[in-house]
Amino acid sequence: MLLVGRTRIPALGDLPSPAIHPSPSNDQFQLKHIFHHGAGSQHYQIHRRLDITPEFLAATGLDDVQMSSDKSDIHTSDLEQVYAQNDWPEAFQNRNPWTMRFPIKSGPPVKVQRLAERHTPNFIDSYLEYAINIKGNPRLLNMINLEWEQPKEISFPDVSDKDTLVSLALISSNAYVRFPKSEEEKRKSDWTDLGEEWQPDQNNSDLEFGWDGEGLRGHVFVNEENHTVVIGFKGTSGAGIPGAGEDETTASDKLNDNLLFSCCCARLSYLWTTVCDCYEKAYTCNQDCLEKELVRKDRFYQAVLDVYRNVTAMYNPDVYDIWLTGHSLGGALASLLGRTYGLPVVAFEAPGEMLASQRLHLPQPPGFPRYLEHIYHIGNTADPIFMGSCNGASSSCNAAGYAMETACHTGKLCVYDVVTDKGWNVNVLNHRIHTVIDDIILKYNDTPECVVQPPCRDCFNWRFVSHDDDEDDEPKLPNPLLPHRSKSRTSTFTSASTSVNMGFETSVSSQPPQSSTSQPPKKQKCLKRAWYGWCSEWGDDDEE
Repeated sequence: MLLVGRTRIPALGDLPSPAIHPSPSNDQFQLKHIFHHGAGSQHYQIHRRLDITPEFLAATGLDDVQMSSDKSDIHTSDLEQVYAQNDWPEAFQNRNPWTMRFPIKSGPPVKVQRLAERHTPNFIDSYLEYAINIKGNPRLLNMINLEWEQPKEISFPDVSDKDTLVSLALISSNAYVRFPKSEEEKRKSDWTDLGEEWQPDQNNSDLEFGWDGEGLRGHVFVNEENHTVVIGFKGTSGAGIPGAGEDETTASDKLNDNLLFSCCCARLSYLWTTVCDCYEKAYTCNQDCLEKELVRKDRFYQAVLDVYRNVTAMYNPDVYDIWLTGHSLGGALASLLGRTYGLPVVAFEAPGEMLASQRLHLPQPPGFPRYLEHIYHIGNTADPIFMGSCNGASSSCNAAGYAMETACHTGKLCVYDVVTDKGWNVNVLNHRIHTVIDDIILKYNDTPECVVQPPCRDCFNWRFVSHDDDEDDEPKLPNPLLPHRSKSRTSTFTSASTSVNMGFETSVSSQPPQSSTSQPPKKQKCLKRAWYGWCSEWGDDDEE
């Protein structure tokens, strides 16, 4: 028997169904939509939505599908083999992931403080662009005077409740579920275009956007009664293994993994092909380049922003509470999205995403402690990816082409110590979501305590530089509240510069330019300002 709260239920082995006790009807979440966002330079503008309606389920036969319990044994620690598995847990093999209802219990209300204009069109994008342009300079960011809402109470999933953790983990696992139909039946799926129209490649006419093709997938679960939405983001799939097929979004997954969780573009040695061009020399990386890579339109961070905007277009965030979850890469992306918009997050086995959050310069309320962000990372001590130890020449991650070098997380950590409690060995197999559900969450009587991670620093042996490190410390950007001004010196000076003439070097004297007149410069005024107060257009002030 297992003890859950004050209710005793039969152990997992005694039941044909999972050990989740019934919850009131208003706590039930069901799959309503699937979003698939394209990735890569060719397809990043493609975004589609599949509505999981009763009519769709009946027409496709998914309302009566049964998950197969025939799983091949896994006797390898290769990361690609791990990611290639169908991650629907064995304890729920007799449950239909397309129609299953997930009970989620809300805990006591929590306080959050969020940007007042976070849902204003283009506001977040403008902020991110500005923050990166000024290299996250806190003094210049403070000049924006971002408007923050007063702290308010919102609902939050009860992470101390075992059944709630199982349901959120199943939602994360649901995002891996493949479409169990033939190619011809898949092509009849009723996808709705939200971005550019999807045009399959002529050489791959059977390619079905959603399960076949590169991109990010988000599964949306809705509870209409209490106006709550849960978005589960798919994590990393296998890449480059025989039999994996075209139905895994593999190449983009690996690229974003290596960009988000490595020190410098997955530059581990000269043998590695980097995922961006920011590496300069031994243990030296261009910080400006890294930050711009993360916000590129064809990267997954922009994809999760787009998914969230389309979900909130359907479910008004002023009416619905929106929670985020995901496994592995999906959990890290949920965490970055949650920090951007101030949303509750429960992530499973996510790699350390604090470094990516810092590189994006995500907004944080002034004086608001990090632990009140309500981002919770569920993990176990035998998972080297979550613990940040899946690196080094002999690691499974290295052998599979993944540079997983980060260990620092935002928010709080809720860690199952299976190494001490159960004697497990550290192995990448323990990263799988169905292992977490079957062998950890369901086997423990209690959920782990959630605590703030001790002081942590990633990539301490790297030097991150900017192109203007040898120039002025302050970026050469005009004051957003004053007219452009030219730099002046309190004293004149003579500096030697070198010019080249017909192959001969000649030393010349350079003087600061002298004004031809003694008239003061004409007064200017700001004609047009952007949202953050930056003056985008200046003109002469003709008023006397």
